[in-house]
Amino acid sequence: MATQLEGYGTVLLSGIVGSTAYGLAGAGSDVDRLGMFATPTQTLLALSAPAQSRVTTKPDATFHEAGKAARLILAGNPTATELLWLPEDLYESRTPLGDEAIALRTAFLSAKRTRDAYLGYATQQFRKLLNRGDGAFSGETRNRAAKHARHLMRLVDQGFELYTTGNVVIRLADPQRYLAFGEQVAANPQVAVPFMAEAETRFGTARTALPEQPDTAAVEAWLLRVRRAFWEPT
Repeated sequence: MATQLEGYGTVLLSGIVGSTAYGLAGAGSDVDRLGMFATPTQTLLALSAPAQSRVTTKPDATFHEAGKAARLILAGNPTATELLWLPEDLYESRTPLGDEAIALRTAFLSAKRTRDAYLGYATQQFRKLLNRGDGAFSGETRNRAAKHARHLMRLVDQGFELYTTGNVVIRLADPQRYLAFGEQVAANPQVAVPFMAEAETRFGTARTALPEQPDTAAVEAWLLRVRRAFWEPT
């Protein structure tokens, strides 16, 4: 039986993401969940548009409506993209239409959008770290800086893997490398400077395995199947 997201629609796919999925979670880490849902199709035709996302904290969970999820993944959004590439044991809810989305996951991919999204998000984290100064700040701020730094490294590595192989690796092979980098950068943000310079070079000189454009026709055909499945006449 499909899970209902009260007031939003039917869950098509959901699972555990974030630090737990990457292997970076510590004793006090939250468990983050991500999913997509289908709203009844008729509500999309009403004067008042239905909510496109449901975000909660404690527990931390983000669910996007199928159309919004598709647009985010097509744009290369790293977080949204993860939902289609989770290891089997991290999925908590799956439906036939959710499985169809997983089967179509390579149709969402394109070279420029992947590079711009992953390297772009990493660059944003990098700038935040540099703006923090020389590391002489509170323990809480330093912990946040360490978290930003390890996710900066993760975004670069995952993005480069996707860009060059067409595959998203969720579980990190060497979590300790990312944890150590986070502590180093939290103590001295300048440590991230050569890493980001190398990242720019790596992406700039690599040969991509991704197409120039995503297969939007295949993605749209899937979305229309969702719309037909959830057409609920009154």
